[in-house]
Amino acid sequence: MKKTLLALIALFIVTGSFAQKHKIKIETEYGDIIVMLYDHTPLNTNNMVKLAKEHYYDSTLFHRCIPNFVIQGGDPKSKHAKPGEMLGEGDLGYTIPAELNDSDYHKRGALGVARDNTPDKSGSACQFYIVVGKKYTDEELDKITVKTGRKFTAAQREMYKTVGGTPHLDGSYTVFGEVLEGMDVVDKISSQPRDRHDRPNKDIAMTVKLMKKKKRFLFF
Repeated sequence: MKKTLLALIALFIVTGSFAQKHKIKIETEYGDIIVMLYDHTPLNTNNMVKLAKEHYYDSTLFHRCIPNFVIQGGDPKSKHAKPGEMLGEGDLGYTIPAELNDSDYHKRGALGVARDNTPDKSGSACQFYIVVGKKYTDEELDKITVKTGRKFTAAQREMYKTVGGTPHLDGSYTVFGEVLEGMDVVDKISSQPRDRHDRPNKDIAMTVKLMKKKKRFLFF
């Protein structure tokens, strides 16, 4: 009986180890960015997984890079854009419904869905951004709450004060992942010289790959 119970526990743990979040690797000339996609935002996560499998993002650019704010990419028009061409309006002909909740917020390293002024807050099927952010004071966060009605938990407030982010975007844009490795790369990209439309003077192309899940086996 005891051996059977241990075997079942082992099987449960091994089986559970496969139920991991999707991860993608964004490769750039400045280094790699490893991003975890959330399971609880399946519409946006599954869409990005699909596009990564299709190699859609390969050769697209980070076309909007702003220090202390975000880096944005994924515009299909950026694949063949001329130098100085304004980007950011390209799409795939459909949008993804918003997946907003109180637990996902715009801390430094958050992965978000770009969008225009869609009334339902649905987002681009291809354009995304990574939060660079800055640190905020309690007074600044209080002002954001007054303006937006968005209240921050103690943990979120501490994150914004000590690590940083873009709290004024909370509740308006879907967050569906976060950077695990490579924030130094994000910072390098955000600080590149850019034009008046925030497009880097030198093209920053990316390749996006879906990372394979690693099998883990536990023994008793």
